[in-house]
Amino acid sequence: MVPLGPLLWARQSLLSLLLLVCCLLPPGAQGQASSLRVEPQDPVVPTGGSLLVNCSADCPNPSQIALETALSKELVDSGLSWSAFQLSNVTSDSKIICSSFCSGNQITSTTGITVYRLPERVELAPLPPWQPVGDNFTLRCQVWGGAPRANLTVVLLRGQKELSRQPAVGEPAEVTATVPASREDYGANFSCRTELDLRHQGLGLFENSSTSRQLRTFALPMTSPHLTAPHILEVGKEFTVDCSLDGVFPVWKAQVHLALGDQMLNLTVLRHRDAFTATAMATTREEQEGAQIVCNVTLGGDSRETRKNVTVYRFEEPMLYLSKDSVLEGTMVNVTCKAGTRVTVKLDGAPIMAPGQPAQLQINATESDDGRNFSCNARLEVGRKILHKNRSVQLSVLYGPKIDRAKCPQHWMWKERSYQVLECQARGNPAPTMNCSQEVSKLNVPVGIPFLVKLYHNGIYHCQAVSSQGMTTVEVVMEVQDWNARSVTITMAVLVVLGLVIITAALLYVFGVPKRSGMYHVKDRSTSLPLTSEQPDGLAGEEPS
Repeated sequence: MVPLGPLLWARQSLLSLLLLVCCLLPPGAQGQASSLRVEPQDPVVPTGGSLLVNCSADCPNPSQIALETALSKELVDSGLSWSAFQLSNVTSDSKIICSSFCSGNQITSTTGITVYRLPERVELAPLPPWQPVGDNFTLRCQVWGGAPRANLTVVLLRGQKELSRQPAVGEPAEVTATVPASREDYGANFSCRTELDLRHQGLGLFENSSTSRQLRTFALPMTSPHLTAPHILEVGKEFTVDCSLDGVFPVWKAQVHLALGDQMLNLTVLRHRDAFTATAMATTREEQEGAQIVCNVTLGGDSRETRKNVTVYRFEEPMLYLSKDSVLEGTMVNVTCKAGTRVTVKLDGAPIMAPGQPAQLQINATESDDGRNFSCNARLEVGRKILHKNRSVQLSVLYGPKIDRAKCPQHWMWKERSYQVLECQARGNPAPTMNCSQEVSKLNVPVGIPFLVKLYHNGIYHCQAVSSQGMTTVEVVMEVQDWNARSVTITMAVLVVLGLVIITAALLYVFGVPKRSGMYHVKDRSTSLPLTSEQPDGLAGEEPS
């Protein structure tokens, strides 16, 4: 708004200049038609504002310059050919008329006042809580107030990007735009802005914006979640349930629920890109027989669900027991195995019974039954699947000590000063203890461990096995060879070997000396002369031997 003081001074200067020109005009010019001016022409003011209007006539000595309007007015100043009026509280568009009398004739001039005001309220309609990706959604903006409407435009925005621009029409003005939703729109801010363009009136561009609204888009595939869980569940047993789905956006906002019947399961969710896998551990209860395992995925008000029927059963181990766990040899023992009503049991050595019937076996306990395991197999058919459970018990048969001659030889022959082990084993339940003592001296010899053999170990021994079930004894002869006899034997063997070596050497010497051969002639003259041998050729001249 221009200050009133300078504007009033300008109006007065202009009117004075006009009056001076009129006085200087020739008489013919003064007789021309007079006019009346209103300034400013077609003013634009804010609602509730004020306006200084100047009415000026170009004839000499105008009279009764007046301003006709429905607005509140006040004469603030006047001159010979002009008057200035102050209009206040301008709230609506108005028309004002300036009038005056020139040379007895009334002259008038009119102009219109335009009032501008910013919109009272600009509001973008709420967006859907969740918008499916690929579907269109509508932006709707309403504008209350704002004038002049011809200069008012409504703009719909995504962030700072302009989506639509439309004029404001009606009260309230409503503009809409249809926009396709995309993944990129998740978390985007949408808003509505009004633009009151008064730049042609020299006042500028006035903007007013609504509160922004954020959009959340989502994508949920048409396929159902993939549920992995056993078809058959045993009461009281823990098992794992997995549920997965791909193509979910935003996957971190998806809500996953796993349930067994009416029992909600505690789960752990692993997310990667647009896929998730939910895992839960569950334990079945007997009352959940015929229940379903349910995986439900919810996102953006939409959901996908998968259900899986399960069979809950109770299958306990068979009951297997003996009439007595520990018996004496020769005692009759009853073995019994039984299970549930629908369970078939099979006991080793007993005939197969009908489902729900116990299997029984009776034996006369012998030594060979000591430590024997009796096994019972329980068989149950559940949902076309055969289930098995086993149980076993062990029988203990008490029997007296027994010594096997194969494990306790009757005769032992050892060398003096050698380390030997007396192996003599006995069997029995409980395990017997062995003791071997010399018949005369009662000398004990360790059984089963090495000992140094002496001459005094020679003799007859009584090996005795003792347990709580009795006692048994066998006789063992231990023969110890003297160390000196052994030395004589070795010496004789050495002498024999040495004699054989000497004889062999002598024979080789006798028969190995080279012999001389030739013809000897005896001279007839005397038999006392030495014999002379004929030498072979080439040896003549050598002395006879």
